[in-house]
Amino acid sequence: MQLYTNRTIKPLPQFVADLEQRAQQHDFIIHNKGAMDMARSFALHNVPVREDFDIHMLQFCKPAKAAQVMSANPERAALMPKFVIAFSQDNHTQVRFLHYDAQTVAQLLGDDRFSAIIAGASAEIIATIEESL
Repeated sequence: MQLYTNRTIKPLPQFVADLEQRAQQHDFIIHNKGAMDMARSFALHNVPVREDFDIHMLQFCKPAKAAQVMSANPERAALMPKFVIAFSQDNHTQVRFLHYDAQTVAQLLGDDRFSAIIAGASAEIIATIEESL
């Protein structure tokens, strides 16, 4: 498992908009578009947060590919969710992405083909992030 970290001087809303646009260019959808703003999501459940709380969790997905991969082996589903986290800190938009390397996936599932798929998807998400910075 690895944690990708980066930051940009773009304000959070601009980075999120740019990331969404780049994601579409890479054939990803933002699966949780209506719920990615965590302050709004918590408010819907009557959970108060600080006024400056601005964490966004963007779930990346390629539905056709995900359906194919999970249909071939349902055990893969636990490793499928891909979240890019963005938040404001130190006058920058901070970006985080937790992802699995091919070796970890192979150890967990014993599935070399899926290991390559996960590694490729993670690399593509990182490239999408970097294009958006």
